[in-house]
Amino acid sequence: MSELDGMREAIVRVDIREIATGKIGIITLNRPESRNALNAELSAALPAAVSQCDLEPNMRAIVLTGADPAFCAGFDLRDVSGGEKKGENPHPGYWGALPPTQVPIVGAINGAAITGGFEIALACDFLIASDKARFADTHAKVGMVPGWGLTIKLPQLIGTGRARRMSLTAEMIDAHTALDWGLVTEVVAHDYLLSRALEIAESIANNHAGAVTAIRSLYDEVARLGDSDAAYALENQRAREWAKIRSQQVRGNS
Repeated sequence: MSELDGMREAIVRVDIREIATGKIGIITLNRPESRNALNAELSAALPAAVSQCDLEPNMRAIVLTGADPAFCAGFDLRDVSGGEKKGENPHPGYWGALPPTQVPIVGAINGAAITGGFEIALACDFLIASDKARFADTHAKVGMVPGWGLTIKLPQLIGTGRARRMSLTAEMIDAHTALDWGLVTEVVAHDYLLSRALEIAESIANNHAGAVTAIRSLYDEVARLGDSDAAYALENQRAREWAKIRSQQVRGNS
């Protein structure tokens, strides 16, 4: 039995779907009795599942969701008060809530995404939401400070003023407000969420795998440069580099 098979009914469920153009992974946070709150076990199992999915041969996209009724209610305060969440980086080699991947991650937000759960959502490439989804940054409410990139990524999506408002007030926003603000790209009926996420993942899978990887990496690279001459120069450079690679691929297949 593979490591992925061993996770299927565990604290993180992993399902691999075969499609004509490859594979799509579905990763589900699976502590529904605790609203998928992050204890030590789930905090370790989630990045492991993401990395294992990403390494699966011919994987083309990953859908990340939660077992109803929540996406992830944040950190389990019983673990935090017991000292489980230490001050050092819990994931050596990267700083965010999810490990780096070669394939895109579509966040399918089925319910509340709070604090650490909100940071996990922000680590996805983009989000679609159930009409039952809600979002809040309650770090200030529970006397904590974000450490997985929230203060970097949230302003990029919804603007600095709205991001500061969410963090400093700990107010909850609903799915349609999240759509209006640009936090999510689509809101769908709750029962349609997973099938819609899979449709989007399959659209990704139907494209050229190398180009998807290159474009995704380029978004990350130019984000650090802002709207500058350096960003335009880098994009142009990467386009020319990719044209050479693609030309060699075409010649090799002819």
